[in-house]
Amino acid sequence: MKIQFNTDNNITGSEAIRAPLEETIARSLDRFSEQITRVEVHLNDVNSHKGGGDDKRCMLEARLEGMQPIAVTNNADTHQEAVKGAVDKLKAALDTVIGRLRNY
Repeated sequence: MKIQFNTDNNITGSEAIRAPLEETIARSLDRFSEQITRVEVHLNDVNSHKGGGDDKRCMLEARLEGMQPIAVTNNADTHQEAVKGAVDKLKAALDTVIGRLRNY
């Protein structure tokens, strides 16, 4: 499973930010690693330089082999919280999709 990071112009996509988030995503989605070929992570700061709550957005897009991608979005106060929330949503969506495939 490959993890690809994308950031907007308001975020510096440095290794210091990316590495712990990548580890969190890989560890959380480990049980789906055989079905997922790639996870695209899109991090945005919605309000740019302005302050405010829930202004960090994480969109995760999981590419499954032979299927349409599954995308989820989560907003939070920090990028770490946004990623964690998006991972939780993605795990629930993957459980649903993969569960349906197993039932056929």
